Amino acid sequence: MKKIFIAALFLGAIFNSNTIFAQTETSGRNPVYRATHTKVTELKHTKLKVNFDYQKEQMNGEEWLTASPYFYATNELTLDAKGMLIHEVALDKNGSKSPLKFDYKNDVLKITLDKTYQKNQDYTVYIKYTARPNEVKQEGSAAINDAKGLYFINAQGKDKDKPTQIWTQGETESSSAWFPTIDKSNQKTTQEIYMTVPDQYVTLSNGLLKDSKKESGNLRTDHWVMDKRHSTYLFFMGVGDFAVVKDKWRNIDVDYYVEKEYEPYAKQIFGLTPEMMEFYSKRLGYDYPWSKYAQITGRDYVSGAMENTTATLHQESAQQKPGDLIDENKWENTIAHELFHHWFGDLVTAESWSNLTVNESFANYSEYLWQEHKYGKDNADHHLMSDLSAYIHNPGLFKKDLVRFDYASREDVFDAITYNKGGGILHMLRNYLGDDAFFAGLTDYLKTNEYQNGEAHQLRLSFEKVSGKDLNWFFNQWYFGSGNPKLSYTSTYEPVKKQVTVVINQSQETPFEFPLAIDVYDNGKPKRTNVWVNAKAKNTFTFDSSKTPDLININADGILLSEITETKTPEQNLLQFTNSKEFLNRYRALSSIKEADAKNPAVIKLLTAALKDPFFRLREQALEQMDLSNADQAKALTAEVEKLASNDPKTLVQAAAISALTKTKNAKYASLYEKGMTAVSNAVKGASLAGIADLDPTKVAALADKIDLDKASEDLITKLLPIIVKNKIEKHMPAIGQSVAFYPFIKFQDPVLGKSAEEGYNWIMSSDNLKATEKVTKVLVQAKSQIPDNPQVKMMIVQMLKDGLAKKMEVLKANPNSPTIHQQVDAINKALEAYK
Repeated sequence: MKKIFIAALFLGAIFNSNTIFAQTETSGRNPVYRATHTKVTELKHTKLKVNFDYQKEQMNGEEWLTASPYFYATNELTLDAKGMLIHEVALDKNGSKSPLKFDYKNDVLKITLDKTYQKNQDYTVYIKYTARPNEVKQEGSAAINDAKGLYFINAQGKDKDKPTQIWTQGETESSSAWFPTIDKSNQKTTQEIYMTVPDQYVTLSNGLLKDSKKESGNLRTDHWVMDKRHSTYLFFMGVGDFAVVKDKWRNIDVDYYVEKEYEPYAKQIFGLTPEMMEFYSKRLGYDYPWSKYAQITGRDYVSGAMENTTATLHQESAQQKPGDLIDENKWENTIAHELFHHWFGDLVTAESWSNLTVNESFANYSEYLWQEHKYGKDNADHHLMSDLSAYIHNPGLFKKDLVRFDYASREDVFDAITYNKGGGILHMLRNYLGDDAFFAGLTDYLKTNEYQNGEAHQLRLSFEKVSGKDLNWFFNQWYFGSGNPKLSYTSTYEPVKKQVTVVINQSQETPFEFPLAIDVYDNGKPKRTNVWVNAKAKNTFTFDSSKTPDLININADGILLSEITETKTPEQNLLQFTNSKEFLNRYRALSSIKEADAKNPAVIKLLTAALKDPFFRLREQALEQMDLSNADQAKALTAEVEKLASNDPKTLVQAAAISALTKTKNAKYASLYEKGMTAVSNAVKGASLAGIADLDPTKVAALADKIDLDKASEDLITKLLPIIVKNKIEKHMPAIGQSVAFYPFIKFQDPVLGKSAEEGYNWIMSSDNLKATEKVTKVLVQAKSQIPDNPQVKMMIVQMLKDGLAKKMEVLKANPNSPTIHQQVDAINKALEAYK
């Protein structure tokens, strides 16, 4: 699963306060130990026949469940079945049914079998039931914001702007909301599903479509068969009016299910999938193991995306148009992430949620592997740095282990430790072992545990088997421990010995041991030495140097997941930038001059070098940092910025260059901005519109219609937010809903933007705009699961909603016959109810 947290940029500073989760003691132990689920029964095959009641938002189901005792003999079968009506339970022998006694309460179905069965003695139980997802009581989390398993979207067709769809979401334990099962990750079974649906809709499920049969009443029954075992949380159904765009990898079908509006762009969005399948198959030494691969988009999806075996579900944000895609396919990493799960997660599945790292850390790191393969190491390193910042800047996570058995809720492990930090840990392990051993270890792990379950110890054993190295030291620190090295250093030079002594200090509570790359700059040139830092507070190393070093750069290869406290002069940062191949060194040097004197010659030289850097993210960063209203910077940099604004091969750099020019308030760039409004790129259009707004605000409203913000990036919407609000551009009111929902928190980080966000919130709440109001309230409800123990923030959001409700009531008084204002009032009340 690819998690999507709501507006993390704005929420992070507020929600990072100490969070305390209540724990429940069991058997006198404290803290709680979350043991792997005990396997009493072994599922063998699950056969379902289902049809849907769109009016009641329920599903009628029949199930034939084949199973046997796992080891010990038993006469009982216990199944998870959430919020259901159970109509009939029987033993099925070759089509002949014999009633069985059962007890159903508290979402658990206990069935008394006709006799005591022995290990490997199969039986088939028949269950007739009604799934009622709206009766399911379990709650979602920050990563998966709802947990009712089966979702009817616009089931009665009341919203003309929203398609009617059905989709399922099984992770973590929600498949049992739509079919009785043992809803644990260490249960695997083959499956087949007969889905009866209105004939105008297409269906998708795991495995292959074996048959499709017309039924009376304009219905059709599709028969999907999955002949390889996989975990029950990976079962999937999707139904809707989708366009199906066909693709191929080797002899395997690759399909993209998108809303018909996006059919022309489906291959722009998903079209790299076959290349990803080939790359991962070769890199892992294990070919894609399933019979097909399909990807589908779902409206109102409760997370980012989900790796249902052979049938990945993406949220609607995956659907993009050329104006966004030309800038960047923002969903490409998610596409790679979910595909990689088909090895790590679907083929070999975490045996418990405590060991989720063997699913999600790998999927996270797969994004690095794809970026490195397709776009180069700088791209991959930039992506990893961005990922790790979500962990490093969240100190509330520092005391949590990667493999943890004491979580309060299984949903808690879907966090920046399991994903972001876990990916960084794998990157360190890869560099310690070397590529050959690392990828051979992955191959061994997959082949040893295929179609079964795995945990971190089995991963360690595969790496040790291949490399011959003992890795307990690494796994004990990074998998079964918490935190990361926090480093500082001092140096002294002895001119007689011509040696510099460097002392590495660790300030965290428990010292780590690790390899460390150190660059010592002698006469302007770096010499790299790899040292071993032992698990103690201070480590001392000596290096040859002809004089006092110009610069010492620790963690010079950027591999170690760490925090480093250091101070460098602009001159040293310039030296580091111009002599480093690694992205992270160049990025840190460029970032470090933000607070330096803008007139400093070293600062200007560094910005000049960054504008010509081959990696576009650094050109973009330099453009965002510079200030052309400063005369010294303008004299040295303007000509190059003008070139980038017109000719850079990356539209994101063009947009950043235009934004840099707007700070000059110079009317000579009016024609550049006008030309920018004709570009395909939304980023270029957005930057150009901002420039026009400074020079001639009367043109803004008309030109804003040329930008499609329906699924635009948060960066673009944030940039245009003040313009949209100031000019009251009604068309774009829904687009700003997510951003303005957090206006009190934005104020803490950016008072100017926060004021625009507050005005935008009040504008939406004083309007009769259903889409915008639903966007605001939906995001605030989703945010609730990210702040479970922060009463101050909850109070702030509740007050926001109450203020918004008061404004809506005024709108209602003025427009009592409005067909939509009541829906908006209901949406706000529902959001308030969520915070009670």
